[in-house]
Amino acid sequence: MSWQTGTKAASGFESTAAGFVLAGGRSSRMGTDKAQLLLHGQPLAAHALATLRLAGLAASFAGGHPSLATLAPLIEDSLRLGPLSGICAALASTQSDCSLFLPVDLPLLPPSLLTCMLRHAVITQAPITLTSLTGFSQTFPVVIHRSTQPTLEKELVTRRLGCFSAFQAAAAALHTPLSVLPVEYLLQSGQIAHPASLPASWWFLNINTPADLDFAQRRCLA
Repeated sequence: MSWQTGTKAASGFESTAAGFVLAGGRSSRMGTDKAQLLLHGQPLAAHALATLRLAGLAASFAGGHPSLATLAPLIEDSLRLGPLSGICAALASTQSDCSLFLPVDLPLLPPSLLTCMLRHAVITQAPITLTSLTGFSQTFPVVIHRSTQPTLEKELVTRRLGCFSAFQAAAAALHTPLSVLPVEYLLQSGQIAHPASLPASWWFLNINTPADLDFAQRRCLA
């Protein structure tokens, strides 16, 4: 059973924001589709959907194996060039002003962090909203305003596929800096909390290898 079970869902963003799970990665280091890996009896894809839904969002997949459509709507990423092409496919599919993107391999993030990011993005209309931990900006999760779509698509077309650099370019094109929320401040001010009391240093653990999955199984979600 996931630690998300029983957490009260946030609300109020459904009319202005969409949630997407990025699930189209090659999973080369894992050797198998990470979206299907089981973490405490549930696939990582289901954990990601639960996190978005508990943040008050209707959730869809941006890219991934067709079988994922049994869990939630699947936006096809025909280019399959990595996360940026999944993001662009998702932005083209929605009329929402803001879209939150969560990779399938970040199962330890608390929904309250996503809720806080969304609230900030909706109020400020920031082009790109990220978080930072110990002074380092985290590429994901990210809230993206629809006004950035032309620049992100240009980055994709010219095969500049790095997501963080694409986010920087999109913000710069709108003459606005990246909006980065320090996790430490959000914790100290009581704006976010982890329902399982996991330390923030674990929240951004990417499940890239069997060892990462074992760490999460044994120490994080027991």
